[in-house]
Parts: sequence; C-alpha cells; structure tokens
Amino acid sequence: MTTSASVPAGPEGAIVPDGTVIDRLVEANERYAAAFADPGMDARPVLHVAIVACMDARLDLHAALGLELGDCHTIRNAGGVVTDDVIRSLTISQRKLGTRSIVLIHHTGCGLEAITEDFRTDLEMEVGQRPAWAVEAFRDVDQDVRQSMQRVRTSPFLLHTDDVRGFVFDVKTGLLREIDPA
Repeated sequence: MTTSASVPAGPEGAIVPDGTVIDRLVEANERYAAAFADPGMDARPVLHVAIVACMDARLDLHAALGLELGDCHTIRNAGGVVTDDVIRSLTISQRKLGTRSIVLIHHTGCGLEAITEDFRTDLEMEVGQRPAWAVEAFRDVDQDVRQSMQRVRTSPFLLHTDDVRGFVFDVKTGLLREIDPA
C-alpha cells in the first residue's frame, strides 16, 4: 500500500539514510503544496459526522469508509478511547461546527489489549513522575466500544447523542463489525 506520506525505502523496507523521516515528510509536503489548490471549504464537515478512532497506522479511515476531504471530523488517539479530551473535541465539533452523528471505531489486534495500567507505574519508575492520564488498557474490545458509546451518550456537554454507533474494524479483512450498545 502506498500513502501520500510514503518514505523511500531501501532493502527490507529500511528508511534510506539520507535525511530523517521528518525531513522526508517536509519534502513530500513541499511537492504537495506546489500542486495544492484551495478547495474552498470551511471547517464544518459536509456529512455532519465526527469519527473517533484508534491512531493505529493500519487504519485508513477515509478509504475504509469511502470518505473524501471535508466529509468528517476525525479524532484519533491510542485505542480510540473516549477521554475528556475526546469529549472536548466532540463538544467543539458539535456546538461550533455542526456535527450531529458520532462514529466510534476500535479495531482487532489493538496494542492497548497487550498492556495494563501498570504502564503508568513503569513510567513513574523510569522518569520519576506518574502520568496524570490513564492508559485506558482493555481486554475486551467489544466491551471497550460499549464503554466509549456510554461515555459519549452520557456527556452533559454534547448536544446530539441519539446517533452514536460503535464498531470494531478487523485489520485482517477491512470490515467493520457493529457493536450492540446493550
């Protein structure tokens, strides 16, 4: 698979040593900007939908959901977990930018299934300060989607909580499986 941020690679996918990955991304941006034309859009998503998903690099949300530039707001973090900051982004998305629907997408093989909250303790031992944030690790992806849906539906800050649906993306097949909130 090739992406707009593809980095030239040598043998076995190793990054070519002339320049850093960030240097390559900046060079790619310069090529992009040279052909860029302002699409004349504003920040309001055309489909009035916000998507909360995991940051996993295997998830190409626009391709998987048939989305185009400007269709949605996309909020990503480790696990696609609904945290206070996600609620903050969703609140701004709804109250200031007109979104009404929310799609939550977790996925199979998530790294948060392989760690525990002990990760915070390990960090504290390493750096001398305990992180203020929770890892939000989980063992059951379906249940974590249900928990995320519940967090959205019960937030007092969100205006529109009637069209909230949660899914698990299968990284092997590319298919979404909808999760029953009950």
